[in-house]
Amino acid sequence: MVRIEVIGLDPPCRKCSELLENAKKAVVVAGVEAEVVKLWTLAEEVREKYGLLLSPALAIEGVVVAQGKVYRPERIARLLQG
Repeated sequence: MVRIEVIGLDPPCRKCSELLENAKKAVVVAGVEAEVVKLWTLAEEVREKYGLLLSPALAIEGVVVAQGKVYRPERIARLLQG
């Protein structure tokens, strides 16, 4: 199972919410089994793992693939499909 992390503010801003929804849609489009989770950018464990990130950020399997951008579902799906 692929782990997708949407890292953003809490409470979420419009861009953070949009990226989270786009990631969920991308899982369906890509036809992959994935867990989509929302992480708080200022949480200690997030800062230790990734450092400070532009919000929102998108990580797939622990690799940050976007910062400060809202990728469309189709683009995220292509990343998931390799």
